Amino acid sequence: MAIAQHPTWQQRLEAYYYLCRFDKPIGTELVFWPTMWALWIAAKGIPPIAILIPMILGTIFMRAAGCAINDFADRKVDGAVERTKNRPLATGIISAKEAIFVFLTLVAASAVMLLFLPIETFYWSFGALFLAFIYPFMKRYTHLPQVFLGAAFSWSIPMGYTAMGVTPDLTCWLFYFGNLAWTVAYDTQYAITDREYDLKIGVKSTAILFGRYDIQIISILQLLSMLLIGGALYLENILIPFGLIALLVVSADFIYQWTRTKERNPEQCFWAFRHNRWVGLIIFLGIFVALY
Repeated sequence: MAIAQHPTWQQRLEAYYYLCRFDKPIGTELVFWPTMWALWIAAKGIPPIAILIPMILGTIFMRAAGCAINDFADRKVDGAVERTKNRPLATGIISAKEAIFVFLTLVAASAVMLLFLPIETFYWSFGALFLAFIYPFMKRYTHLPQVFLGAAFSWSIPMGYTAMGVTPDLTCWLFYFGNLAWTVAYDTQYAITDREYDLKIGVKSTAILFGRYDIQIISILQLLSMLLIGGALYLENILIPFGLIALLVVSADFIYQWTRTKERNPEQCFWAFRHNRWVGLIIFLGIFVALY
């Protein structure tokens, strides 16, 4: 995206579109599928459309809000990174104040969705807002921003339970921490693509923290995620056979990701990150068929 001194309204509208990452739905997919796991498990089948639609829209709005606040936090460093140098705040086509306005607007839109859900879901939403806001700033203070992202991306799981009027139980928390481990794994793959630039500008990540053991630790996190999610499926009596089939397919996919990323080629690591969209879908299909 080229810098425009006097952008037209069309250019500014396009910039807002890119700020919210609507052109890159991978982030939304990575939040969407775990939300669907929770809703289907809590509902013991297909959830009511009156719950499903607000939860889906809330997921879309909050992911977009997270992108806006992330770009606000990174506005002074994105220009130094090849992959992010053309983001709207980095080019100057929109201002930091506009990014905050977009963030608040999207949070307000998400809040409207809560009007259609139980009051308990409203209470839990404060956790989602807190995590979405602080995550982008964590890379300045800790090498574990991916853990905060995992906590944020997984928060829709207990919210899905409360939306169905179900108190988060052991199954819920196994899904939560399983999803958190998976998120740290795929976001570390993502962070490997930027590691060279992050080291230069002083941004922290698990890719830097893990160092030469990064690929091995990613594999351990993927295995942990499968064990935790498998435990959740076992507790719900849907592990055999469809849950197990789904987990075996995902495990094979994780091995394939390892073969593509073991040389730490940034392009292959970015491919693996994007490929994780299929992981969430496969697990959901296992749950869906088991409960059908």
